[in-house]
Amino acid sequence: MGMIGGSLEAFIGAVHRRGAALDGEIELVCGAFSSNPEKSKATGEALYLDPSRVYGSFQEMILTEKNLPEGERMDFVSIVTPNHVHFEAAKFAIENGFHVVMDKPLTLNMEEAKALKPIVENSGLLFALTHNYTGYPMVKEARAIVKSGAIGKVRKVIVEYPQGWLSQLVEATGQKQAAWRTDPARCGAAGGVGDIGTHAENLAEYITGLKITELCADLTIFVEGRQLDDDANILLRFDNGAKGILHNSQICNGEENDLNIRVYGEFGGLKWRQMEPNTLELTNQENGSRIIRTGVGNLSKHAQAHTRQPAGHPEGYVETFANIYRNFAFALRARWGTENRAVAVGNLGGTQDNADAYIPEIHDFPGIDDGLRGMAFINTVVKSNATENKWTKFEI
Repeated sequence: MGMIGGSLEAFIGAVHRRGAALDGEIELVCGAFSSNPEKSKATGEALYLDPSRVYGSFQEMILTEKNLPEGERMDFVSIVTPNHVHFEAAKFAIENGFHVVMDKPLTLNMEEAKALKPIVENSGLLFALTHNYTGYPMVKEARAIVKSGAIGKVRKVIVEYPQGWLSQLVEATGQKQAAWRTDPARCGAAGGVGDIGTHAENLAEYITGLKITELCADLTIFVEGRQLDDDANILLRFDNGAKGILHNSQICNGEENDLNIRVYGEFGGLKWRQMEPNTLELTNQENGSRIIRTGVGNLSKHAQAHTRQPAGHPEGYVETFANIYRNFAFALRARWGTENRAVAVGNLGGTQDNADAYIPEIHDFPGIDDGLRGMAFINTVVKSNATENKWTKFEI
């Protein structure tokens, strides 16, 4: 793996590196960690990389690595920059023959997203987007339960992502993460909606298997002097007739990262919280609630394939990234005919002889279509907020 972005000052780059390294399937061999060559060099030194493979720009890295012998050059790039670099970095990597893993959202704007989709599809290369919350075992279990029909037709979806870290104008204090996430030139047309609202949108569609068709959005900038939204309240309509509410905020003072979702169907409901990730609650009007726990009981194959810890040991944030990177690595190895699926097959209760039956479970990761829908969500929310009509069709 080569990395674009993720210097020592960055937050998400270190998370990606830890997740990618967790299974021993992926090795970081090179990087262009900053647009500042000195910062890139310092990061490479801290990561004990060969100095000759620490680069001053992503263009230099990609072209140099491309000319190395097969077996020595990087196999794919991980892009962990602010949003405004995503399109050019991904486009350049793909056009030079490298597979891509990229942090969300997909691009800076919808125009770039639409341009990137055919580039990815026509290349035949693998592309993953790290909507990492889909990597939790209990999220996989929730999706399997909905798909099985156990709660019946979905009628209501409530998904929330409250944070409190931007309750004050911290971007004015030099806080790097706040500075770029509230800057339209680097973040895009939306602030909190792009940063965390897209996670809520992706989680709702992933678990239910439904697609948002219309929405009605109310965005607010509560902190004086801020350029982008820090609070969003959105009504949703889904393609099966279900209704939903999506709320994301970064000014909920005292909140940490309380991403949570409730899904209600004809026969039952589901509740899951990211801050209590090992627990999924299955509700029913007549029979009350049943608690489903990671690593306990007869879970779905998808949940088993993404369970890493024994029962009672928390499945964590880094492990969700690890699940995406591991699945991506397995898919890449399958291209080469050298896939080693022993860990995932063992989790599924199978053997290496029947491993092929489990490919859908272990090659599961978000892709270009998830990214395009995320950008369409941002675009539609901003459009809805600006109109008097409010109800706005979700269009890609």
